[in-house]
Amino acid sequence: MDSLPDAILQYILSNLTEAKDVASCNCVSKRWKESTDSVKSIKFPRNSFENISDVTASDAIVLKMISSFHRLEELVLYSPFTSKGLASWLTHVCRSLKLLELRMDNLASEEALVEGPLKLDCIGVVKGLETLKLWGVLMMSPPKWDLFPNLRCLEIVGARMDDNALGSALRACPNLSSLLLLACEGIKSISISLPFLEHCKLDFYGQGNTLLSLTAPRIVSLDVQGCSWISVPETSFLKNLSIANVSGRVYMVQFRNLSSLEALSVRGVQWCWDALTTILEQARDVKHLFMKVEFTGNEALQPFPEIDFVEFFKNHPKLQKFDIHGAMFAALCQKNSLKKLETGFAIQCLEEVVITVRSPLNAEQKMNTLESLVRYAKGLKRMVIRVLRMKSNHSSADDFCDDICKFHHMNKHLVHIE
Repeated sequence: MDSLPDAILQYILSNLTEAKDVASCNCVSKRWKESTDSVKSIKFPRNSFENISDVTASDAIVLKMISSFHRLEELVLYSPFTSKGLASWLTHVCRSLKLLELRMDNLASEEALVEGPLKLDCIGVVKGLETLKLWGVLMMSPPKWDLFPNLRCLEIVGARMDDNALGSALRACPNLSSLLLLACEGIKSISISLPFLEHCKLDFYGQGNTLLSLTAPRIVSLDVQGCSWISVPETSFLKNLSIANVSGRVYMVQFRNLSSLEALSVRGVQWCWDALTTILEQARDVKHLFMKVEFTGNEALQPFPEIDFVEFFKNHPKLQKFDIHGAMFAALCQKNSLKKLETGFAIQCLEEVVITVRSPLNAEQKMNTLESLVRYAKGLKRMVIRVLRMKSNHSSADDFCDDICKFHHMNKHLVHIE
């Protein structure tokens, strides 16, 4: 190492990211210490100061380290810190910092109710940020952010929020291309308008009754959890869409154009039938469809109505992979579904089917549907049948399992049982 040119040594040491590694290198020699000022990315793990009980002391150590760097671009901090300490660090690196990731830890204590928003306010000084990631955030009042013109990626994981506070924060980030809000509690109604947004994942924790309005004309990928009403009027470029609600009902979904959609996932305990049929009708060109909805009905839980087998696949001619769970499979298995088969009918593009079965009811119709999928899907390469524990002690459950085993034996090259 002593014979290396300064430029190469600086390049090697600049690739260090762990704070303890950088501190160790500072102790090796004066030459190494002088070279570590070229570090551009620094990370402080959760246990960085486990032997230091005074948070202000660890704040001072962090300040001393980042002050020694010539141009710090990335700061990741999972260890505890104070708002005062954060303000001092960001003042030193605000001109060069591009990525900031903080574990805020201000959700549980009463002290956090006073101190928490101050930490958010401190971030506003770093106007050149391109990526901001926050963990454990309390955002009950609008953060004092003016504008982040360069911010492209915003991620908030584990948060208590107010509608107005979140709306204000997003307005300070008008040029986002990627937005992730994961396990965020307290949002009742939110309207988001981001003209450059391409990838968006929203996970609202609670009763599952959030109202969402999203205006993002460039949106390519959208994943929404916990919303009952969803309106996304501009979706010409949307390719991947996932909607789930494990706590409440999905009452309404409103999309103007899903012609580019390639993958659709709908999940939840209960969807209103109008919402489900609306999105299936619009997603006619979808290639990958995942359906795991247990019940329909506006109020009381109701089973799916009959779905015509032939019409369903005619309405989705480009479908390549179909992952279907109990309720939808049962709806396709009505007696009348297979009576309208025309000469030459074929499921042209279907290559893979994954079917989850959990009830022996209507076993004959279900077997007919399985056989029809093999018969009419000319390009089928793989069928997976997942048999869950049957909620029946009747012998029909055993008979149904026997029929599935026979079906598997007759189509070993295609059918797999899990």
